[in-house]
Amino acid sequence: MQRRKFLSLGAAAAAVSVLPASLSATDFRATAPKAWEAPSSREAIEALFGSSKMIEGKIEIKAPKLAENGGAVPISVKSEMMLTTIAIFQDANPRSAVAVIESEGGMSDMTTKIKMRKSANVTVVAKGADGKLYSAVQKVEVSIGGCGG
Repeated sequence: MQRRKFLSLGAAAAAVSVLPASLSATDFRATAPKAWEAPSSREAIEALFGSSKMIEGKIEIKAPKLAENGGAVPISVKSEMMLTTIAIFQDANPRSAVAVIESEGGMSDMTTKIKMRKSANVTVVAKGADGKLYSAVQKVEVSIGGCGG
């Protein structure tokens, strides 16, 4: 057997052996459509999580105080506890909900980039492994909007 063919077959077998047995994801646009139509963070959060009380101070948002380009604003969420759900909202665009990330095993750190057409608050709501909701808010100033303006 040729060496390259042997190595590629070995790599393919290794890749298949580490794939999970089943993958699943919640379609939040189908299960909570009002959250994706809401113009404000408050309305979107209520549509997604209900009116449950949220605890502040257990999660941290890392975002630039001044984003030069609203087309790609880096947002990081960190916590010392395990989180099963992290949801990001902003009040700069016509629709407030940005993303919802879930993990059955839990996560304590997540980074992404979002679009913001103007300066506004970014709100993160996270569900801990303990079932409680945690929140944090940070104002982000945008010098050049990322949604056409």
